[in-house]
Amino acid sequence: MARSYVPLIAVMCVSLLPLAAMAAGTPFHIEGCVYCDTCRFGFETIATKYITGAKVKIVCKDSVTLKSEVVGEAVTGRRGRYRVAIKGDRQDQQCLAVLVESPMSNCQFPDPGRSTATVILTRSNGAASTRHFANALGFFRDQPLRGCAALRKHYLADGDYRAI
Repeated sequence: MARSYVPLIAVMCVSLLPLAAMAAGTPFHIEGCVYCDTCRFGFETIATKYITGAKVKIVCKDSVTLKSEVVGEAVTGRRGRYRVAIKGDRQDQQCLAVLVESPMSNCQFPDPGRSTATVILTRSNGAASTRHFANALGFFRDQPLRGCAALRKHYLADGDYRAI
């Protein structure tokens, strides 16, 4: 009885090999955006300006050796968006999208809370897609725009103006 299953299992294994080989060679596509926080709130608002020409890199850190490696770089295009293809599965490495520089002279300081974003670069987590999205990355404007205090009121809970 067990012998009758051997050919079936062999056929299934052989038929899955091309699929596994294709998945291993397909690059990951990381997408994200970079913005200038014009009010210095620490998050995107209606006053946010998206930065064309900002530089971003993808850095992976080995969990055993703790060595970091730049595995990709990108420059933002229209509306501050970037896309970078990364070859290879990074298994248990911690990978981040990292701000490098802004071309806007009045928006150069990376927001400490938005200067990096975790990206997943492995197929061992159950995600079938090779297209992954990084959280938005942001630079602070040197001086907040006029009107930001009024905008802050818009984002606060009703009647909670004590935080201003």
